[in-house]
Amino acid sequence: MRRPNSLLPRRRPGEVRASGRGRGRVFPTGPRSARRRATWGRATRLLGEFRHEQSDPARFYTALADDSATQLGSYVDLRGATLLDVGGGPGYFRDAFRAAGATYFSLDSDVGELSGLGGIAGGTVVGSGMRLPFRDGAVDVCYSSNVLEHVSDPWLMCEEMLRVTRPGGTTFISWCLWWGPWGGHETSPWHLVGGRYARRRYARRHGHEPKNKYGESLFAVTVAAGLDWAARQQDAEVVAVLPRYNPRWSWWMLRVPVLREVVTWNLVLVLRKR
Repeated sequence: MRRPNSLLPRRRPGEVRASGRGRGRVFPTGPRSARRRATWGRATRLLGEFRHEQSDPARFYTALADDSATQLGSYVDLRGATLLDVGGGPGYFRDAFRAAGATYFSLDSDVGELSGLGGIAGGTVVGSGMRLPFRDGAVDVCYSSNVLEHVSDPWLMCEEMLRVTRPGGTTFISWCLWWGPWGGHETSPWHLVGGRYARRRYARRHGHEPKNKYGESLFAVTVAAGLDWAARQQDAEVVAVLPRYNPRWSWWMLRVPVLREVVTWNLVLVLRKR
């Protein structure tokens, strides 16, 4: 006779369980192709490029954009897809997504960021991620990389991204986690003591405020909050929840509530609009 527990569906090693308001909800980590490419070599290569962010931003952001286009390609065919990049910045991601075959549009609230490569390209809109100036179901893919932690209402932005995605389309949301080593951005690692303290310390040491000001343009967004939002939203199927840069052997840590906040660095939610 089978034991009662054996009648319950088993959780696969890569699945992630929500907590808080979404407690009990289990999410997948995506297709096999996404797991296969999450190698140690990729993780160390991206970490090596990260060291060049300040000294050679073109090198760093080009490498990150190329990797991002490949990662997104594990979930959706970009050839011929209309893609909106929320927080697209100066154009590195534009070049990578166009090379993958997408028709690319971007939105950013910072004109300075948009003109970082010498000019604002066509297909670019200035606006707020929390109030996207696009009609419902306008795009095949709505994408955002490392923007969510910079808006005061991140889950409103996520809902807006789903709104402008067509039924059957893909929404890809990635953000830098507050309790990770880079959560405070240029004020790290002092953000682990407190965001306001880290901001004050940076200003004292450098004689000016950091670019990313805690409480104004930088906010504490966690894994737990992201999983809770994914569990309660009703507009899309959750296709994958995974650490963006981590090698797959470490993905099990995403199932451990406190540990995942520290070691994940960057979380990805991939959703398919209903």
